[in-house]
Amino acid sequence: MAETNLAAVCGIYCGRCSYLGKECNGCTAEKGRVFWTKLDQIPWDVCPIWKCCAEERELEHCGLCPDLPCATYLDLKDPNDPQADLQKKESIESLRRRAKLGTTGWLEEQERLPESRRPSATD
Repeated sequence: MAETNLAAVCGIYCGRCSYLGKECNGCTAEKGRVFWTKLDQIPWDVCPIWKCCAEERELEHCGLCPDLPCATYLDLKDPNDPQADLQKKESIESLRRRAKLGTTGWLEEQERLPESRRPSATD
């Protein structure tokens, strides 16, 4: 069975993240308080996408939100990453697929995909 803690609300598959099992246990397990929210230069203690989606809107993931893609979703990205816009586009497509398949089906699909085709937080 697929591990639901590996399904981030933003469409990232945490199963490929190099921080998993070290600084982080996945978005869902951490309730949005993932490894990067603990960095000194980050002004939040919880991911703004998690806060909006899971806490405020009480949705399982952003793919279920009628406002996707919203400013909160689009604006949260690494400004130093030249691939950030492409990763957002891929994550939005992934969220739409997750909404169609359900989280368990989406996770099973992610586990079968070659690593190069999975949306992830890190490469």
